[in-house]
Amino acid sequence: MAKYLMLKHYTMAPEYMQYTPMEEWTPDEVDAHMNYMNAFVDRLKETGEYIGSEALSPEGTFVRYDGEGKPPVTDGPFAETKDLIAGGMIIDVESYDRALELAGELSAAPGAGGEPIREWLELRPFMGVTPNTTD
Repeated sequence: MAKYLMLKHYTMAPEYMQYTPMEEWTPDEVDAHMNYMNAFVDRLKETGEYIGSEALSPEGTFVRYDGEGKPPVTDGPFAETKDLIAGGMIIDVESYDRALELAGELSAAPGAGGEPIREWLELRPFMGVTPNTTD
């Protein structure tokens, strides 16, 4: 088994955005999306592949060490940026191929009009995992 983090990117970059922003969805469309996500998690819990997930607030702070004690703090990231990490899910799967399969399935969550949002997901292995695929 190998653990992977699937980072959900909410992008407003026109060249990558293939879906209507969630702010423009009807309440029923939001409910359908959330039901899909919950059913996805429930299935992974049943197979033992689900470790955890969290949604992230669009507000955040950048912090870095400055060598002088109290670190400087900068506002950001901002929701107005072209790309924002909206949350993540940790999975524990048999293979890189399975991780790719699940990321593709999660990317197909419904959006406006019930169409798949084709959301970009960043698939990151935890240290010590060497991704390889049979394709």
